[in-house]
Amino acid sequence: MGILEKITDIENEIKRTQKNKATEYHLGLLKAKLAKYRVQLIEGSKTKSEKGEGFDVMKSGDARVVMIGFPSVGKSTLLSKLTPTESIAAAYEFTTLTCVPGKFTYKGATIQLLDLPGIIEGASQGKGRGRQVIAVARTADIVLMMLDATKPTKQRELLEAELEAVGIRLNQSFPNVSFKIKKAGGISFNATVKLHHLDAKMVHNILHDYKIFNADIVIREDITVDQFIDVILGNRRYINCIYCYNKIDQITMEELDRLAHQPNTAVVSCEQDLNMDFLVDTIWKKLNLMRVYTKRRGELPDFDDGLIVRNGATVEHVCHAIHRTLADSFRYALVWGTSTKHNPQRVGIHHQVHDEDVIQVVKK
Repeated sequence: MGILEKITDIENEIKRTQKNKATEYHLGLLKAKLAKYRVQLIEGSKTKSEKGEGFDVMKSGDARVVMIGFPSVGKSTLLSKLTPTESIAAAYEFTTLTCVPGKFTYKGATIQLLDLPGIIEGASQGKGRGRQVIAVARTADIVLMMLDATKPTKQRELLEAELEAVGIRLNQSFPNVSFKIKKAGGISFNATVKLHHLDAKMVHNILHDYKIFNADIVIREDITVDQFIDVILGNRRYINCIYCYNKIDQITMEELDRLAHQPNTAVVSCEQDLNMDFLVDTIWKKLNLMRVYTKRRGELPDFDDGLIVRNGATVEHVCHAIHRTLADSFRYALVWGTSTKHNPQRVGIHHQVHDEDVIQVVKK
């Protein structure tokens, strides 16, 4: 029996099994086996990939946004609207057959936008070019899920299921779990909160299924079996996602209002250029980027050429952005901005900077 058949059998058994207290343990072990086979399926596809031109493109700019969606939802049109790149758009499915990159600039940041071929149901199992598309999605800073506002909501559920199946978690945070494999001593299991989906016996059996017999586990939040498996595998990608509903010029105001009030959602019409500015601003906020400026001693800051860093960045991150060896010769920094108590303030390398701070680095 092949891996695909094993995956199908387990999925069917999970569907047949009633969900209650008595079956929780059995379902947990089934999910562990399912995750293991899915990893084998993805890793097997990497070794047997066809030779030829690479499907992915080199990552460039300050951030990467990947558009995922079914065929003919407007991905190519959106790429052509936001970037100088012309991606072929037509009124038939599968117009885009490879990865088409584009770039746009917003608030000083260069953002790479990728137009990927439309995926179909079953993409996670290799249908169409699904595995290649999803492999590129794993490299994204943000997934922009393109949806057709004129079609049923099932399209979003199907896309989420395909991404979930290959270990992409949308708009979720990584579980607060400490997991360390050791050489001996057995399995040490501790939880600082009351667990409703896991217990010591299930944890031991899941670990044994992955041939892990010595480990220290501390669980600090009430997680599910799926989240615990994510921690074990360690190769899951937790990515922010924006649900972008296109073709809003073809739906009623009531339906538009319903879609617009959903979380992590932007509603647009690519053909009519409706709400495009809001979409770009939403992308910027989800990317969690900020600008900082540098200055030399005795000179004014260059406000036309800021550095783009992540929110929560420290002076050390800024040093690395300027030059990879600057942190080695760092003495102190002078900072002007909202991150300081007075301006300028002398700070160390671990000082956390804020948006639009001005920094002067003093070397040894």
